[in-house]
Amino acid sequence: MGSLMSAVEHATAAITEPVLLRRDDAGVTWLTLNRPAQRNALSVALLSALQVEIAAIAADDAVRVVVIAGAGPGFCAGHDLRELRAHPGRENYQRSFRQSSQVMIGLVKLPKPVIACVHGIATAAGCQLVASCDLAVASETARFATPGVNIGLFCSTPMVALSRVVGRKPAMEMLLTGDLVSAEHACRIGLVNRVVPAARLADEVTALARQIAQKSPLILKIGKEAFYRQAEMGLVAAYDYASEVMTTNMLARDAEEGIDAFLEKRPPLWRGC
Repeated sequence: MGSLMSAVEHATAAITEPVLLRRDDAGVTWLTLNRPAQRNALSVALLSALQVEIAAIAADDAVRVVVIAGAGPGFCAGHDLRELRAHPGRENYQRSFRQSSQVMIGLVKLPKPVIACVHGIATAAGCQLVASCDLAVASETARFATPGVNIGLFCSTPMVALSRVVGRKPAMEMLLTGDLVSAEHACRIGLVNRVVPAARLADEVTALARQIAQKSPLILKIGKEAFYRQAEMGLVAAYDYASEVMTTNMLARDAEEGIDAFLEKRPPLWRGC
């Protein structure tokens, strides 16, 4: 009887366990995908939870940097295909892929830097999630793929993010073959910034996040928005836009403080204005 009750209690806990965990630590917010048994597949509930947290973080001045991680043996296996097939039909499919796209766009538009902390596999929309983050640190054991082509579902939405962070030929090779690639290969093609030993992953990501969190939140916001906007422009338009951004930036109190602190050889005191 005791073992039976233990099994029932465990099953109940699994059902009620949040699909997304949030932890705040000195200006760094960790969002951990928490469907370990499903390799953190992006269910409707998980995508909805991400949307709620992204909106909350955008309005939270205490948050300087966001880290996205995964619980269990994998980072993220992509869309929850079992859930998708359980509710077939154009309307449901459109709603699911639109919601996923909104999450990815939300990360890009979030006025705070976002770092992917990647261990295990990051496949399909999980690879898209990595590509949608501003930075990515991977453990040596991480693997990446866009394997939809192997099951008759080309990774078209993951392609959007992937093709914007790596070269066309590496992106097409991943999309056309569906092969898993190593963390080292992902680093060579620009999908991740650095590869570290698995035992050091959390520490390395924490150190990077805290380093960035020391910067002016206003300047991080200005810089992130400008980076993505100019990337979609032609060369002349990008320079015109960037010049206006820098002019406005120079008028900010934090820019004045930062420059004065540099000239006076002292740490800056950011005011966020």
